[in-house]
Amino acid sequence: MAEAKLSYESSGVRYDELDAFKRACQQAASSTAGLLTAHGYQEPATTRGESAYLIEAADHYLAHVEEGLGTKNLVADAYYAASGRGFYREIGIDLVATIVNDLVTCGALPMAVAMHAAVGDSSWFRDEKRTQGLVDGFAEGCRQAGAVWGGGETPTLRGVVDPKTIVLAGSAIGKISPKNLRITGDVRDGDAIVFLASSGVQTNGLTLCRKLAEKLPQGYRTPIGHGEARDYGEALLAPSVIYVAFVRECQRRGIKLNYVSHITGHGWRKIMRLEEPFIYEITAPRAAPAIFRFIMENGPVDEREAYATFNMGVGFAAYVAPRDAEATLAAAQATGYDAWLAGRAHKDGAKKAVVVPSLGLEFGGETLQVR
Repeated sequence: MAEAKLSYESSGVRYDELDAFKRACQQAASSTAGLLTAHGYQEPATTRGESAYLIEAADHYLAHVEEGLGTKNLVADAYYAASGRGFYREIGIDLVATIVNDLVTCGALPMAVAMHAAVGDSSWFRDEKRTQGLVDGFAEGCRQAGAVWGGGETPTLRGVVDPKTIVLAGSAIGKISPKNLRITGDVRDGDAIVFLASSGVQTNGLTLCRKLAEKLPQGYRTPIGHGEARDYGEALLAPSVIYVAFVRECQRRGIKLNYVSHITGHGWRKIMRLEEPFIYEITAPRAAPAIFRFIMENGPVDEREAYATFNMGVGFAAYVAPRDAEATLAAAQATGYDAWLAGRAHKDGAKKAVVVPSLGLEFGGETLQVR
């Protein structure tokens, strides 16, 4: 009998249920937009459903994001217990990354970031190695993002949070000034798609990754092979890339980013986050990094599920006019990012899809319902 394949749904995450709640929230939230008027602001068109929420003044925009880390810290806990090696500094960077990478998708540069760290028992904070790692990593993430660590909250939620764990989340505010730096979703037929590499899994799909660890004879200490010296836990706990410097450099150089997408939940389906229908044809995908090949082989996780769940080596996508493609690559490389020209967006009537011809993959617009 063939071994049952792992999927994000079988690990307990159903995007159709999550996304339905998100859409209900957006609908109810939009009814409150008029309350901004009393504060001298208004809600700009098309901000609902994007990664960051904007409010508009006469000469600037403010942006706000609230995000959570997910379950990656549970991997850090398990690896700490198994090896004695702490990775909470990396977790702190991850937490900032998942927040500010969403914020910059609208063109806002982060100004202040706050941490929300909820525990089931305050004894979680007794482990100084772990807590100092988290503190140091969050501060480092803020420095990489060019933002002040503005504050936070540390509630003890007995009966809600497991006493042995911590729930990490946070928020950020940013600003767009002048207003023409806003990234609006102005994609055109024929636009180039530039990919920026991830560091690995980053912060998405960890529920599935943890389920896989339960099956491995050595758990998180299992070598991943494929030319990699790291074991499974080390590879999963690599800190996420923060993409703020790329957006800032494009702004500094006067490169118009027609749209950008933070490739997190929903995997490569996030490439088509923009509401307007385009075919996003990825003609130059790179080979999947070793950590993803390991997951696919040992899950097993089939290729379609992998690309629908994980970033598969791509953390950020930028959509620019063809004439700006080389300049965009130069801006990415000048700020330390591994970037390449991956494909193009083109019109085909009302069809919306991500197509990867060399892999035989196509994800239709109906597979991403975030609005």
